[in-house]
Formats: sequence, C-alpha cells, structure tokens
Amino acid sequence: MSRKRKRSRKPPGRGIYILPNLCTTASLFAGFYSMISAVNGDFVGAGVAILISGVFDFMDGKVARMTRTTSQFGLEYDSLSDLVAFGAAPALLVYLWALQPFGRLGWVAGFLFLACGALRLARFNVHALTRDGGHFQGLPIPAAAAMIATTVFLFNYLGHSGPIRNHAVLFLIFALSFLMVSNFRFFSLKKTELVKTKPFNTLVGAVLVLGLVAVRPQVVLFFFGLCYVVSGPAVTLYRVHKLHQARKSGQELELKPQSQD
Repeated sequence: MSRKRKRSRKPPGRGIYILPNLCTTASLFAGFYSMISAVNGDFVGAGVAILISGVFDFMDGKVARMTRTTSQFGLEYDSLSDLVAFGAAPALLVYLWALQPFGRLGWVAGFLFLACGALRLARFNVHALTRDGGHFQGLPIPAAAAMIATTVFLFNYLGHSGPIRNHAVLFLIFALSFLMVSNFRFFSLKKTELVKTKPFNTLVGAVLVLGLVAVRPQVVLFFFGLCYVVSGPAVTLYRVHKLHQARKSGQELELKPQSQD
C-alpha cells in the first residue's frame, strides 16, 4: 500500500508537460498558416485554419487539466499563441477580404480588433485565478475570430460581394471589438458540466448538431457563432429587466402599507 501511495504521488514526467504545449504550438501554426493563406488570396482556407486553431486551443487546456500539467509558462504561451491565431490572423484576413476598399478606416478597424483582443487576453490572465469558471467577462477572442471565419464562409457560399458586404463586415468588426472589452458575461464552453450530468442527452445533441453542420456547414456554423455572440448582451439585458421588475415589485410592496394608513 505504501509503495502504491508513493507511486501515485509521483509528479508527472517531463514528457507529459510537452503535450499541452504541443497543442498550443499546433494552434499557433494554424494561425500562421491562416495569415499565409489570406495573403495568397485563399480566404476560405484562412478561415478554416482559424477554426482548426480553435480546436487545438480547446485541446491544450483539456490536456493540461487531464494530465495535471498546468503552469504559468503554459498560460503565457497560450496567450501569445491566441494573440497570433485569433487576433492577428483574423484581422489580416478580414482586412484583405473586405476592409481594404475603406483605406485607412479599413486597416484601423483591423487594428482595433487586434488591440481589443490583446486587452481581452490581458484581462483574462489577470483574473485567471479569481474569475467565475462558468462564465467569461467579455467575448472570448477565439469566439470573435470564429465569427469572422464563419462570416467569410457564409458570404462565399451566398456569392455576395461588393459595398453591402464590406459595410456589413466593417460593422461586425466594430461590434466584436466592443464585445471583447465589454463586461457582458458569456457562457464558458470549456467547463460545462452537461457532459457529466446528462451524457446520453449530450450525445444525442452532438449527433444532431453534426447532422445540421453536415447539411449546410457554411450557414449552420455562422448561425451558431452568431447565437453565441448575441447571447452575452441578450442575457445581460434579460437580467437587467428582471432586476428592474424585482425592484418595482418591492417598491409596490413598501407603498401598500403606507396607503392603508
């Protein structure tokens, strides 16, 4: 028994610490490949690379927690990778794809997205130990980058281009930049307990989602991304409305005894 306990307390080997950093490096590589694809005019390929980077970014945290190899180095490396893959890559993609005709306003909008993404990551690192695990403060930068990628997919599928598309994308960039540095609360998809509590229902839901994505991936992925982006402001407005209703009902209860006197 004593030997088994000693073995269980043995810290993970050095090789295990490499696994989450390899996932982070793969995410960084996908972000760099997205920039290369955007420069070469392959905007759809650049969007796909951003989504692949998001998959590896999701995996590195999971691997680190499963192997108990979380570290300050991994946190900093992950943030630097995210700034390239989800900040610089989508900013370059959206500028070359739709914002270039606006001239100075176009590249300023791209830089604003990058700067707000950097601020979002810095705030996340500062509050990493004290934040609520079930929610994010502000739109996560991977979600903002995925929104840009799926927007490219949608317009490419619909075949729309020109001033209407460019103005819509310009508005989207400003909105995403604001949401990243806002105080809106977004649900965390990394620490959800739905898989543990209802595994069968989760499996059925995953199968349905995969079926929908397989039918029209360009439309369905954009719809999912849009729903998540809108969820933060929508939930906040709903909570403000409920709080206002509660205060209003409380004031009415206080006034009733006074009117009876």
